Amino acid sequence: MSESRPWFLYLLLCRNGACYAGITNDLDARFRAHANGTGARYTRANPPVRMLGSRAYPDRAAASRAEWAIKRLPRERKLAFLLDGAAPEADALARTAGADR
Repeated sequence: MSESRPWFLYLLLCRNGACYAGITNDLDARFRAHANGTGARYTRANPPVRMLGSRAYPDRAAASRAEWAIKRLPRERKLAFLLDGAAPEADALARTAGADR
């Protein structure tokens, strides 16, 4: 049995100063897609400057729940959540969102 690849929640710094959150199972390929203008509509209009950070999740569903939760946080809490884990409420929100389904 093959081991499944983790999914990642990532945060990009865009040229306009905004943070963009997304999920992927291949960080390098996804960043290249955003940088080349073939990623999300938002990053086509506001290209990424760099990846600020990422956090691994065991599967796509968990990463999607975390993405949903982090997009509801203010910028400072998004940065804290990914960079130093100081916003555990996003993980709690993600777990709650999964339980509501």
